[in-house]
Amino acid sequence: MNTEKDVVPVAGLYENWFLDYASYVILERAVPALEDGLKPVQRRILHAMKQMDDGRYHKVANIVGQAMQYHPHGDASIYEALVNLGQKGLLIDTQGNWGDIRTGDSAAAARYIEARLTPFAKEVLFNAELTEWQLSYDGRKKEPVTLPVKFPLILFLGVEGIAVGLSTTILPHNFCELIEASIDVLKGKKPVLYPDFPTGGLMDVSQYTGEGKGDRIRLRADIEIVDKKTLAIRSVPYGVTTGRLIDSILKANDKGKIKIKQIIDNTAEEVEILVKLTGEVSPEVTMDALYAFTDCEKTLYPNYWVLHEGKPVNLSVSDILRLSTERTKELLRRELELAKQRLQEKILFASLERIFIENRIYRKIENAETWEAVIETIRKGLKPYAKEFYREITDEDIVRLTEIKIKRISKYDLDKADEQLRAYRKELEEVEDNLAHLTRYAVNYFKSLLKTYGKGQERKTQITVFGEIKATEVVANNQKLYVNRQEGFIGYGLKKDEYVCDCSDIDDIIVFRKDGKCLVTKIGEKVFVGKDILHVAVFRKGDKRMVYNLIYRDGKSGTSYAKRFQVLAVTRDREYDLTQGTPGSKVLYFTANPNGEAERVKVQLTQSCRAKNKIFEFDFAGLAIKGRNSKGNILTKYPVKKITKISEGVSTLGDPEYWYDPLTGEVNMDGRGQYLGKLPQDAQLIAVYQDGTYEVRTIEEDKRRYDERSLLVIAPFNEQTTVTAIYYHAKRKEYLIKRFGIETSTLERRFSFLPDGEGHELIFASLSPSISAEVTYKGKDKKTKTFVFELDEICEPKSYRVVGEPFPVQDILEVKEVRQEVSEEEE
Repeated sequence: MNTEKDVVPVAGLYENWFLDYASYVILERAVPALEDGLKPVQRRILHAMKQMDDGRYHKVANIVGQAMQYHPHGDASIYEALVNLGQKGLLIDTQGNWGDIRTGDSAAAARYIEARLTPFAKEVLFNAELTEWQLSYDGRKKEPVTLPVKFPLILFLGVEGIAVGLSTTILPHNFCELIEASIDVLKGKKPVLYPDFPTGGLMDVSQYTGEGKGDRIRLRADIEIVDKKTLAIRSVPYGVTTGRLIDSILKANDKGKIKIKQIIDNTAEEVEILVKLTGEVSPEVTMDALYAFTDCEKTLYPNYWVLHEGKPVNLSVSDILRLSTERTKELLRRELELAKQRLQEKILFASLERIFIENRIYRKIENAETWEAVIETIRKGLKPYAKEFYREITDEDIVRLTEIKIKRISKYDLDKADEQLRAYRKELEEVEDNLAHLTRYAVNYFKSLLKTYGKGQERKTQITVFGEIKATEVVANNQKLYVNRQEGFIGYGLKKDEYVCDCSDIDDIIVFRKDGKCLVTKIGEKVFVGKDILHVAVFRKGDKRMVYNLIYRDGKSGTSYAKRFQVLAVTRDREYDLTQGTPGSKVLYFTANPNGEAERVKVQLTQSCRAKNKIFEFDFAGLAIKGRNSKGNILTKYPVKKITKISEGVSTLGDPEYWYDPLTGEVNMDGRGQYLGKLPQDAQLIAVYQDGTYEVRTIEEDKRRYDERSLLVIAPFNEQTTVTAIYYHAKRKEYLIKRFGIETSTLERRFSFLPDGEGHELIFASLSPSISAEVTYKGKDKKTKTFVFELDEICEPKSYRVVGEPFPVQDILEVKEVRQEVSEEEE
């Protein structure tokens, strides 16, 4: 019969069991150790491979079986972890089909693929004398608690793990950059370190600090415009496969977010996904839409949880790098101490052997009758030389002398023995010098790693800055907007009512009513927004060019007011009063002007009013543009019968200002990048590219993106525009200069101005009418020289098809444009 002492509350059991489980998952499965950067299963795999290592490849099935002696979770988890390590390449040399992280193709079965440790792994990961050992789960074997890794491996591999109550996301970094950063840490510098992903692509780190909390990194696929109807995706974001990427594009197309005709996956050794476009869409807009609505763009949120000294801690990248570098330095110190001890022992025994043989001590033991007497005889013979030894002589040392064979004694060469002792002592001096200058030794160690293993480890991910893509600006128009003005409904389901415009299903709609109310709401199939609708359109937040002209009658005083205003930002579904809010107020006249136009109107008053002039004209250009809450200017105090437009207005805002952002390739009105000037919306821009082509676009049709990686120079285009180019002619093997005007009239098409054939290289281009350039070159005496040339004086503008003229100097190293200071009036 159970007593009360035998009863255990269920709540207590759950609490204890849960804590045990949580601790186990955190410590033994999900979170890597800072000391070696490995999870337990990875550590056990590498230890098993070291035990098996004979220089040859081993079947992965055999490696998995060997690792199962240390890892208690079955072969599937071991195989998966081994494949993951093998795909990263640094530690495991693979043979066979190991899958592809870009396409998501899985590796072949364990019995078909092979692996072995790389030379880097053997050099950096293992040292039995420095390893702390523990019993395996069944007590039959010994396994390492952590491996003595002399490299910030945790930051190279990267890791994701989900435990109970915490998750870790450590991003992979570049091998060479990690070594250089470790060297900086040893030198007392603060390195700047950014992730690098094996899939390549583009990366924006403007919101990344390396602290983990609040960090985010945006990744994009590398997309190239092949022609007006084709985009080529050259890489995939980290963690996204080509199959998943294609599925996301097809899904966006089905939802009407983008419009494409066909997708062709040509991925083999390199990623290539061709996206064929319909004729009605622009490749630039489609590129932005791919980033906005598909897996071509991905955001990562790093979170650096690691195990340090057996406890989970949240660190920054700089902390992890510093601690890993300090651990490497400590391991190197311990290795040097062991090497010093081994050398001291070698010197000790070599000295003992020399004294034992040279002084013929071995003959003195011939008369000893007992073993104890032999030991004592040798000890007495060595005693005069005791000060030469770094420690006391033990019985084991003496026994070792007695084991020297007679053959060795008879052939003992004193000169060779002295030479060997000198070599040992010189080596010991080097070790002691390294111990005394440990930081220098650690720096040289990292430099040696970089020199030996750094080839082929160049950065794969390009660091850049992305512009913010507004989904409403790049989404394909997949719906039509309709309005029922009298009943007050808008939406894309009112197909029997008045058509307004094409739109998308994520657009916001702005509505103005006769009672002077304005609101912005999300589009839907049928949305009630209030009766007597005056104006409805797609709302563009922050559009400073859109100006509304309004005349309303105040319900209280009867006075009519005129105002010009903008609606830049609003709260969705909130009504805003454009009048003074008095009951009975009414809108008499309203226009929406996308470029700030100000028209003239004719105002007709009622016949019964006392005004002398019952008809007069009013020009909106005389009003300043204010906020939507402004009262407005008095138009008339008398009753208004009718208002009609006399003439279309012109913009009062002036031409907009444009900039080109070289980081994102965008033409913008936000003040980012190179100033292009105040330009009308039908102005044209000319761009010159690194491959020796030029292109003319209109700003109005410009989809606000250029290939920033290949664009050399961009400027407003007019009939007087002259291109100045210096290039290397591959066949003539000399540098030429040419200047030409633009003879082509086709827009949005690139024309080559270099001669036919391969190997030509454009080294300089300018769109300035008169230009000075500082040219650095090698003279005939092979010395580097610099001279400023007036390029417009070297040759006259001719056709873009001409080859050009030889440049005055050859062996050009660099050409820089010399900017002339001009007055504001000349500018």
